[in-house]
Amino acid sequence: MAGLTGEWEKALRGEFSREYYKKLFFFIRGEYSRTAVYPDSDEIFTAFHLTPLEKVKVVILGQDPYHNEGQAHGLCFSVKPQVEIPPSLVNIYQELHDDLGCRIPNHGCLTSWAEQGVLLLNTVLTVQAHKPMSHRGVGWEEFTDAVIREVNKQERPIVFFLWGRPAQEKARMLNNPRHLVLKAPHPSPLSAYRGFFGSRPFSQANDFLTAHGAEPVRWEIEDI
Repeated sequence: MAGLTGEWEKALRGEFSREYYKKLFFFIRGEYSRTAVYPDSDEIFTAFHLTPLEKVKVVILGQDPYHNEGQAHGLCFSVKPQVEIPPSLVNIYQELHDDLGCRIPNHGCLTSWAEQGVLLLNTVLTVQAHKPMSHRGVGWEEFTDAVIREVNKQERPIVFFLWGRPAQEKARMLNNPRHLVLKAPHPSPLSAYRGFFGSRPFSQANDFLTAHGAEPVRWEIEDI
């Protein structure tokens, strides 16, 4: 697993010496050695590499990576270019279009968001091929809880998108009044019509950031 650097490494250094992380490290290393696991091992921490802690302005929480070949690359909801756009991301793009009028792109790679300070964080960072949630409960949740706590400590305004019940369970850690927490149903086709559509998270986030003197996110994604 490629390590963390910069402010992330400083903030999370203590986690690497904890017993749960040692067990997690050896478990994940063993998984990669004996079976297909996604994303590639050098992409596990892509979200952190593209979005330094000191640059985070929005956090979007997912669950675990896509479990089919060629999809996951370390950013929640995002897929590599040339990969078919997954249904949840189709719905995210539809809400983005309805909310801000953004044109829907021809691909599902969200790297441009990450590079602007949108932390695209899954709560579980790896998965066995074709076995969704297969790495739940092995330690990733404890690690990503630590990540959320570190972001919560930041004194600049940050927006958290909590889509679906698992993400909303993290709200207990978000007690910094400087931040904005936006809750909505998950964008999955199973739940998007229960209130995700029409929730307008993107305009709310930008209005909040602008009101607090921060640069808004350019949500529209260019075609490739």
